[in-house]
Amino acid sequence: MKLLLARLSALLLLAAGPAVAGDNLIGGDAAAGAEKALPCAACHGTDGNSINPEWPKIAGQHADYTFEQLKAFKLPQNDSPRFNALMFGQTQGLSEDDMRDLAAFFASQQVKPGAADPELVARGERIYRGGLPESNVPACIACHGPAGKGNAAAGYPALAGQHAVYTVNQLRAYAAGERQTDQNQIMRNIASQMSEEDMRAVASLIEGLQ
Repeated sequence: MKLLLARLSALLLLAAGPAVAGDNLIGGDAAAGAEKALPCAACHGTDGNSINPEWPKIAGQHADYTFEQLKAFKLPQNDSPRFNALMFGQTQGLSEDDMRDLAAFFASQQVKPGAADPELVARGERIYRGGLPESNVPACIACHGPAGKGNAAAGYPALAGQHAVYTVNQLRAYAAGERQTDQNQIMRNIASQMSEEDMRAVASLIEGLQ
């Protein structure tokens, strides 16, 4: 099983390849998005770098990924793979063109790096770069890259600099099956095998990635 996980991680890493967090594969207009993003600033900051760790930094996120999340948020609870009452209300007035423009704008911004907890770095790095073979958890690096930049073409989001609190909350949601935006249930399968300590450690490491 350990050998199989190692091979899987290696194959996924090769598939991921280099990527730039600002990749825009959906054709949105960043300039138009800047004007439409004013209501978003209350939670996510004017440039997509939120201050509250409960709310995600979306600066530098792949435009296509943000676009897909916005579409999911707009769906009613029974139909959405990622329902959030606040975001449901915020997205009701958005057209798909609006979503593309917003996604393009935030992709054009620079994420501000955070800092990892020194006490959690070693464990977090072991999980991020080597996985947890004993728990059938592959390395995060395989899909999200060595610097946490993700892969726009494959649909894997950029993680670098993200608030650790937010990342832990998303891992919990995946583990509980409350969030279902992952391809082939990959994140649900992974998160369900992680302990709370594992989640906190890898989330802290991610916050410190640049």
